[in-house]
Amino acid sequence: MNIKEIIARRVAKELKEGDVVNLGIGLPTMVGNYIKEDVDVLFQSENGLIGLGAAPQKGEENYELTNAGGEPVTILSHGATFDSAMSFSIIRGGHVDVTVLGSLQVDESGSLANWIIPGKMVPGMGGAMDLVVGAKKVIIAMTHTAKGKAKILKECTLPVTAIGEVNLIITELGVMEISDKGIVLKEIAENVSIEEIQNNTEAKLIIDKDLKIMQV
Repeated sequence: MNIKEIIARRVAKELKEGDVVNLGIGLPTMVGNYIKEDVDVLFQSENGLIGLGAAPQKGEENYELTNAGGEPVTILSHGATFDSAMSFSIIRGGHVDVTVLGSLQVDESGSLANWIIPGKMVPGMGGAMDLVVGAKKVIIAMTHTAKGKAKILKECTLPVTAIGEVNLIITELGVMEISDKGIVLKEIAENVSIEEIQNNTEAKLIIDKDLKIMQV
């Protein structure tokens, strides 16, 4: 099982029956492949889709049916398509229960930076700013470090997408919750020590008294 699959599988466990969920581009799109069959989750994409299914089988892709990242998707029989105005009314109106996004940085106040690296060309911020403010719960699904550098910081150094909106961070090393006191380590990956995860985290972690092993 690779790192991205570990993260996606753990994120999928956070989604509950009846949730309306938006998945960001990249790693978060994998989450839809690991929802249990008996859990009915409604996936929404900001380009105007709701009721997304699992990724299409190779050779069965329909490139006229894509998510916001341009990747081919499937849509369930009860799904629907609509224009961007309706899509962002759903997002801004508070009708999305959970959004799952990747990020370049997250800090201990729950701020995130995921839309630009100064001096580099990027396609744009997409719906991230609307999603993190409009969704009831914000989960960051990302690798714990990038080229050996910590991504969970005391304070974001890249341009911030939103301030204080992140609820949960899930990486291959653990599950961390943003609280008013800082970042609480709730679960830790098997065969990973507290010292190891702290050494890869700039922000000081608060160790939950009921710390559990992360199950995927």
